[in-house]
Amino acid sequence: MDIRMPVIDGIEATRRIAADRILDGVRVIMLTTYQVDAYVFEALRHRAAGFQLKDIEPDDLRAAIRDVAFGGSLLAPAVTRCVVEEFANLKPPGAAGAERLAPLTDRERDVLALVAAGLSNEEIGKELIMSPLTAKTYVSRAMAKLGERDRAQLVVIAYENGLVRAGER
Repeated sequence: MDIRMPVIDGIEATRRIAADRILDGVRVIMLTTYQVDAYVFEALRHRAAGFQLKDIEPDDLRAAIRDVAFGGSLLAPAVTRCVVEEFANLKPPGAAGAERLAPLTDRERDVLALVAAGLSNEEIGKELIMSPLTAKTYVSRAMAKLGERDRAQLVVIAYENGLVRAGER
């Protein structure tokens, strides 16, 4: 989905897709020419599963589409650090974070923090001494409890609610 389109912009189209229960399985990758832009944050807030720059190589774009189609989420490498830093600075840790994360167990919060740090299920398993399948189960439970559909949304929640901050792990 291109961010800038005639008639309706890509962010609004993505919001409408995410809000439509009939389209629950549809996953959106946003495309733009801007490396860091308020559009990126809005796209993620409206449940875009990924964000890529338009200069992406065709093979990489095909791989990204496959990744997202099979439940993954992604951010272009060139913008990941800036996006994480911006989210970390948007909202300091506080009571709102505790309320939003209240449904999670301590272990689910640990897993959520590692997801936000960019770790795979295998890496989370090694870090917390559990199998990758158990790590995947914890990630799935966190998604279900927080009402989110993918890891990108978990990262946003973790940073917005002060569970993790840029540069920390």
